[in-house]
Amino acid sequence: MKERGLTMDRWPLDVNEIKDHPGFGPATVSYENAFNVVGTYRPENHEGRSLILNGHIDVVPTGPVEMWSRSPWDAEITDGWMYGRGAADMKAGLAANLFAFDAIKAAGFNPTAPIYFQSVVEEECTGNGALAALLRGYTADAAIIPEPEENMLVRANVGVLWLKVRVDGRPSHTREMAAGFNAIDAAQTLIGALRELEAKWNAQHHCHRHFEHLDHPINFNIGQIAGGDWPSTVPPWCEFTLRLATYPGTPADEAYAAVTECLDKCAGSDARFGGKRPVVTKTGFYAEGYVLEEGGDAESVLRRCHKTAFDSELESFTTPSYLDARVFVIYGEIPTLVYGPKSRDIHGFDERVHIESIRRITKSIALFIAEWCGLKRIES
Repeated sequence: MKERGLTMDRWPLDVNEIKDHPGFGPATVSYENAFNVVGTYRPENHEGRSLILNGHIDVVPTGPVEMWSRSPWDAEITDGWMYGRGAADMKAGLAANLFAFDAIKAAGFNPTAPIYFQSVVEEECTGNGALAALLRGYTADAAIIPEPEENMLVRANVGVLWLKVRVDGRPSHTREMAAGFNAIDAAQTLIGALRELEAKWNAQHHCHRHFEHLDHPINFNIGQIAGGDWPSTVPPWCEFTLRLATYPGTPADEAYAAVTECLDKCAGSDARFGGKRPVVTKTGFYAEGYVLEEGGDAESVLRRCHKTAFDSELESFTTPSYLDARVFVIYGEIPTLVYGPKSRDIHGFDERVHIESIRRITKSIALFIAEWCGLKRIES
């Protein structure tokens, strides 16, 4: 960014600056080395509409590297696909933002409105990076986030909560198992109750706009589980993590209350729990979903640009995953276009992104900058 002449702003996230905001997700790790970076382009004369080009720099773990078909860190390109952890989610989008700007300059033009190039952290666990950027004062007339969205525009997405559930049991020697209370077995019982709640929420999909056609938009994922201390001792404790989804318009507090009520009811109806209730802790995402309303100027511009770049009409879809766009849409009232390249196996083994798709997305973003921000020829 600095090499491109942008004004640089690099700062570490400060929990105290964002923790009281309703969009904050509880942080469970130190932010000492968690930095946001924003590069600002400012024209000599502001004539067009301003733009945020956002992307997240953080990635999820690789999992067992030996289960990949190639290194997750070598950025190998095979048959038009670049492989690697974060290649699609979302280094490709960050690169597209910058190279779109380069294309404008290479054509001999400067944009005539401010552009804020954002590289944020924490998209994969709280959304606090995008929130910190918004609260630092970065706002614009529109935003683009080139997440790997199969050359399509996201119309709506779910809210996401991260929780940790702990069950306390009672240890005993396995020769006297009946005298103990197996916390791992109890956790499995609670997970069964959560599956029933998940099914109940999914049965309501037809009541939520943009989710009517999805049979299972609400996904509860048990991502981690641990418990017990010894194979021959009835386990006295068990913890598991839960990622759950909600429909747009559902407050995070309401979803949290529904989950704790479900768990308490399950424990209260099972004599093995002995009146003990599971302990639920917020461990990350505490985010509501959003809907991008149809008919906005930014979407109309993107449709024209996509048509030129791809020679096809822009399609939109609903995604059952978290997106930082919720920060800009809900709290910044910024029309935010989540639109990016084709990918395969994000968060999985052999994550990859389609090179030609990146090129066309980059072209589309460059065309968007030209029409949305306006251009002025660079004088020699």
